[in-house]
Amino acid sequence: MRRILSRTRAAVDDYNMIQPGDKIAVGVSGGKDSLMLLKALCELKRFYSAEFTVVAITLDMRFENKDGDFSAVKEMCDQYGVEYVVKPTDLYEIIFNIRKESNPCALCSRMRRGILHDTAKELGCNKIALGHHLDDAAETFMMNLLIESRVGCFAPVTYLSRRDITMIRPLVYVREREVTAAAERLNLPVVESKCPANEHTKREDVKNLLAELSKQYGDVPEKIVGAMQRGAIDRWEK
Repeated sequence: MRRILSRTRAAVDDYNMIQPGDKIAVGVSGGKDSLMLLKALCELKRFYSAEFTVVAITLDMRFENKDGDFSAVKEMCDQYGVEYVVKPTDLYEIIFNIRKESNPCALCSRMRRGILHDTAKELGCNKIALGHHLDDAAETFMMNLLIESRVGCFAPVTYLSRRDITMIRPLVYVREREVTAAAERLNLPVVESKCPANEHTKREDVKNLLAELSKQYGDVPEKIVGAMQRGAIDRWEK
């Protein structure tokens, strides 16, 4: 956890993610990445120079039209004294049953972002923290290149003027393998996803591609992120 916290603080400092008085909504899906982000920010809050507040928001997809069980996440939030809001949605019904989307991830992502933005604003938050790590950044870069024929990625910090809210990604220096190992070691209350699209996505294909390339060329995800920083791509320059 110490290594993850060190990398988190480095990213927060490098990209000036947190200012005094910020109220940060952490998007908590229940997966290992978002739970690690929540824990990292709660730990960082104890000693960081700028005082800030953390709240946690879960958007319940209501898979198979049933409420999800996030009671273990609630217990974790209670331990840290973090306000926790579970927002029921009709996303599963709309995406899989009504629209029967052939590419459900794209629409789901857009709809979830909208609901998350609205909920964060209702709670008085000026920032939203998402659990994207370094491997997510490299995969997004490759997906944009291979699928959309463009060079680009999400940014570590993005101000959304229409919503008047800032998106931050404090785990962008953390590796997925570090998150996985720490989540198991710390026994984080991971909620297994029931999404029918799990492990059948283009992102999963790109993840496997990067793993294969890394066998021959070294750590390709690290090289991609380093290239984005040196090339000042999508505000990745430090």
